Amino acid sequence: MSEVEVPLKPRGREDIQKLEAVLLLGTVSRHDVIEKMRSANPKDRITWIDSLAVAAGALAREKFGMSASRIADELGRGEQTVRSHLTGKTEAGKLVRETYEMLLRGEKVLTFMLREAETPSREELEKLKIELEKERREKAELQEKLAALQSKIKNAVKELENTINQLRA
Repeated sequence: MSEVEVPLKPRGREDIQKLEAVLLLGTVSRHDVIEKMRSANPKDRITWIDSLAVAAGALAREKFGMSASRIADELGRGEQTVRSHLTGKTEAGKLVRETYEMLLRGEKVLTFMLREAETPSREELEKLKIELEKERREKAELQEKLAALQSKIKNAVKELENTINQLRA
């Protein structure tokens, strides 16, 4: 998978969107955040994701140089909410800022997510190989049974035709 250049100081809309996406995905894919979301009430998970998305959008726009009021307008949120995220008063704001600082230090924030998506474990591969072999054997057995049944049906049809012909004669 090719690496995408992450603009830490966005110069335009496209850069803002890239930084925002990396901040959101990088934050959501962190082990500590995943654990917090797992332990949260399922209804609260959507709120978590929404807050992280707003915080990521706010930080990306702040790095571009937008004012808090303009960020609030763009994101459709209150200015106080945006300021709370940007100053780290919210948990989402703190987490997104930590992810940004990781990027500043040159850390790759999406590596574990990419690694998991690209390479299944050896244990998982072995399980899949065993399962595939089992499925192949079952398929071969079923094909043999099907062929035998088709042959029996053909023979039964021939016998019925012969019997019908004898009765007609």
